[in-house]
Amino acid sequence: MQTIQEQFSWCDVEPEVKQLLLLASDNWEYTDLAEKYIREALFKASNNLDVLIGAYRFFFYKHQPATALSIAEQVLQTIATREHLPIEWSELKSILLARKLEPKIRLYLNAYAAKGLILAQLGKIESAKAISERVREIDDSREFCSTTVFEVITRSPDEEEDE
Repeated sequence: MQTIQEQFSWCDVEPEVKQLLLLASDNWEYTDLAEKYIREALFKASNNLDVLIGAYRFFFYKHQPATALSIAEQVLQTIATREHLPIEWSELKSILLARKLEPKIRLYLNAYAAKGLILAQLGKIESAKAISERVREIDDSREFCSTTVFEVITRSPDEEEDE
């Protein structure tokens, strides 16, 4: 039997936080209970990226887009601060292009693409379109799904009828 440390060896947090994540996973079908564990893990882990990413994915899959969006934005802010990323897209784009294979930058792009998808779900189509277009400029392998999101939200009603 694996210990908590072995089960989450990739996650650099305290054993207590790992236990909370495991409890959330074990109680996935009991959303209220799983959410309680996720929120407690978030509180105890502060701005740990592994926990933040797991949390925004949890809330995304539990159909809580506003919460998922808020946490995805925390991921973006945390990485931007740690990596000294500029705010302005005109400056940021070249940095992301040059460093897109670095793990932290990949996490940033993934969270940014997720933000675009979540905004589309929330009906904020223009913001979703802008983010999706930006990410697809960097994502030449369609790895972050922004091209797909962009194509879906910019498809004309005529195109949909043709299918």
